[in-house]
Amino acid sequence: MKTVSHNNKELIESIIRKCDICFIGVVTPDNMPYVLPMNFGFDNDVIYLHSAPSGKVITCLEQNPNICITFSTDHQLAFQHPQVACSYRMKSKSVVAMGQVSFVDEMEEKRIALNIIMKQYSEKEFQYSDPAVRNVKIWKVPVDEITCKEFGAPHDAYK
Repeated sequence: MKTVSHNNKELIESIIRKCDICFIGVVTPDNMPYVLPMNFGFDNDVIYLHSAPSGKVITCLEQNPNICITFSTDHQLAFQHPQVACSYRMKSKSVVAMGQVSFVDEMEEKRIALNIIMKQYSEKEFQYSDPAVRNVKIWKVPVDEITCKEFGAPHDAYK
């Protein structure tokens, strides 16, 4: 089994679409890493996230808008020999995206972003009250850099 890098846009998007959460990594004001699981939406190379209007992660992003977003799916324990511990491997596919967060303030743009987020989880149409839209922080992350890897691929799978 080996690790294979992919750059096929359709494959990358299919991995993102299979995920129900992503993990975001930011840097705190005292230069420490801070990682959180979050719900997300993805559309046209932009990742949308939402949160409370304030808190630790918002403080981090106000001081440093750089963000790393990781998606991981298709987790499966595999081995080459059941008695050899070092032959075990967790097979998976992952996408790592880098960008800078900007916050969306305009009400209609926030509704569009909320619909993109909800589309990740449901095909239903949703309505959002003005107070709910005003009280949510919408993050917009245009993807600057993206990588994709498949861990535990068979050696002869990608010649």
